[in-house]
Amino acid sequence: MEFAELIKTPRVDNVVLHRPFYPPVEGTLCLTGHHLILSSRQDNSEELWLLHSNIDSIEKKFVGTSGTISIKCKDLRIIHLEITGMEESLNVASSVEALSTLDSITLMYPFFYRPMFEVTEDGWQSFLPEQEFEHLKTVTGDWRLSEVNSDFSVCPTYPPLVIVPKSLDDDSLRKVAMFRHGGRFPVLSYYHKKNGMVMMRCSQPLTGTNGRRCKEDEKLVNATLRAGKRGYIIDTRSLNVAQQARARGGGFEQEAYYPQWRRIHKSIERFNILQESLIKLVEACNDQSHNMDRWLSKLEASNWLTHIKEILTTACLAAQCIDREGASVLVHGSEGMDSTLQVTSLAQIILDPNCRTIRGFESLVEREWLQAGHPFRQRCAQSAYSNSKQKWEAPTFLLFLDSVWQILRQFPCSFQFNERFLITLFEHAYASQFGTFLGNGEYERSKLKLRQKTMSLWSWVNQPNEINKFMNPLYEANGLVIWPSVAPQSLQLWEGVFLRWNRSSKYVEDAYEEMIHIIEYNKELQVKVNALRRQLAELETEDGILETP
Repeated sequence: MEFAELIKTPRVDNVVLHRPFYPPVEGTLCLTGHHLILSSRQDNSEELWLLHSNIDSIEKKFVGTSGTISIKCKDLRIIHLEITGMEESLNVASSVEALSTLDSITLMYPFFYRPMFEVTEDGWQSFLPEQEFEHLKTVTGDWRLSEVNSDFSVCPTYPPLVIVPKSLDDDSLRKVAMFRHGGRFPVLSYYHKKNGMVMMRCSQPLTGTNGRRCKEDEKLVNATLRAGKRGYIIDTRSLNVAQQARARGGGFEQEAYYPQWRRIHKSIERFNILQESLIKLVEACNDQSHNMDRWLSKLEASNWLTHIKEILTTACLAAQCIDREGASVLVHGSEGMDSTLQVTSLAQIILDPNCRTIRGFESLVEREWLQAGHPFRQRCAQSAYSNSKQKWEAPTFLLFLDSVWQILRQFPCSFQFNERFLITLFEHAYASQFGTFLGNGEYERSKLKLRQKTMSLWSWVNQPNEINKFMNPLYEANGLVIWPSVAPQSLQLWEGVFLRWNRSSKYVEDAYEEMIHIIEYNKELQVKVNALRRQLAELETEDGILETP
């Protein structure tokens, strides 16, 4: 298929762009295979470049012979294009609708994008499982790197290399995989250097109504326990939902077969409930009635902050079991690809100072989301504005980023990265020129040959001139565990995502720039003070009798 076949009118003059808090811009609208571009004749620097993959829905409105096309984007912004001429308006609208709903991944922009910067680091090679395992080997010898899934036959949603207990051979792992939903057998998620406790993740066991068991699974799970220690199985479903799963062949670990483990059920919502919550939240944020009671009522009715509270509470529980009780933890829900990953990754943010650095967080996203099989293509296919409601869409990753922002807001000096970094990851998860978030897992990415044919997001982010934009000027390395508050008054709406297109950010940006200026001034002042102290010390050494005033 040629993109030209879908573009009925490639260029339209005298198009007026309307955006909140910006004056109208008149210019020329051009449609390419991947972008909608508007260039202003008034100011050459005023341009709009919008990826078609970022478009969530389109609405058309006609008055006389002119039409207005409202484009609602996956990053939650809304823009309006005023086009003179009925035919031109219809052609642009139908072309953009077709180009923004392409089925084939290989037609996406990352396969055509060529970087305009010098690539100094191959992001695809930055966070490989082999490298993670080398770090692990320096602190413990109880684990090994298994190639049991090298051809993705054991588990299609796992990477080719996984870290498992050294006491389990690959044949045993294959049997465990047959006992777990989707073949997702327990693998190492995190090793706590402080006390040697671990966190593992997997999917639900296929116990069914007959209480089926698997001795290899029991051996694997127990292999993570130290002598005399107990463990906790955190099931991200309610007990009722977990019991209902048994009728469909799923279930949960029977206490009789896992006597050293205590099972805890912490209900975390998934799929359409989260998607509806996002839709209600964005609708509330776009409500221009300016009635505070109405606004607060809609915000509460969306349940968005309730979902964040549930996720953070469960992550804190997992972290508490590991750090304070000295117990290992196994986390799973049904498939182990959504709420499970939210809990394991947030628990690491709480426990591990390295995960609060930029590269540490990138590594966390790689191993706990991308390599762990979170289906980004399904979950992020549409955002809050789409008219078609698909079954598998959910803002799972956005909720994780929002939860990280909540912790960042409570501990503003403990994170090396700033809010802009989290917003950037949100944007690229839904629409990007990079291949990092394409596909539903390592198997699909390997078939698409993303490493060979697309650029990694980390190659761009980790450039010296780019990474500085994501640095937190208040950062001071904190080697301690941090415990976020989940009290309702401690959780706030992430205005940087949900209100950034609905209000002017000028004053926030001005305040941020002023803060940076003050910090830089203080640093320069401290350098001068230190230099004067050195000069004074040298003079005292030379003269021996210099008196300080």
